[in-house]
Amino acid sequence: MNTDRLWSVVDSQYAAVADLLSSLTPEEWRRPSLCTQWTVREVAAHLTLQHMGPGAFLSRVPIVLRARGNLNRALRDMAVVQARSRSDDELVARLRASIGSRRPNLGVTRYETLTDILVHSQDIAIPLGRDLPVPPDAAAAAATRMMTMHWPRPFPIKQTLQRYSLSATDTAWHLGAGPAIEGPMRALLLLVCGRLVALDDLTGAGVPSLRAV
Repeated sequence: MNTDRLWSVVDSQYAAVADLLSSLTPEEWRRPSLCTQWTVREVAAHLTLQHMGPGAFLSRVPIVLRARGNLNRALRDMAVVQARSRSDDELVARLRASIGSRRPNLGVTRYETLTDILVHSQDIAIPLGRDLPVPPDAAAAAATRMMTMHWPRPFPIKQTLQRYSLSATDTAWHLGAGPAIEGPMRALLLLVCGRLVALDDLTGAGVPSLRAV
């Protein structure tokens, strides 16, 4: 995926999730997301932190240190602080302000920025029964990155999925060999990012055995 196309998708996804959040009730903001122990509000707050400059990152170093090397804990703690310190409208405004940024966070590439917005927008939308379309070519680029990356540390499910054949039905994307798992690229991206709810939208001989893992 070329750079211009990637950032164009990031921008459109930020706009879509901001529009969705603007329509939520207070109760919906408090709902659990697909991220274990994260609310919709906390996921939204996390997304507002995807284009931090050096100064903003340095101000959060104490949170990282308190996490003692646990990246997932540090990310959640930062999201919780952001969620508690901003109103609904401020979080939405910060998401809209991210549109047009071409700066990934320190230590990651633009593909992690793409993956974050594609997956976390679904973490918000799916539990709320909302549909946010995902461009298959962008989901394919993100899934390829997730299955081939070494840093940041990939999702634990990567090792398991390397024993399967993953194929998209809506774009030219295939990875691996073994029992078949196939379906929409959006569902495959969610799967490689550890969201097993995606299995409901996938078919193939590998699905039953993966459910049993």
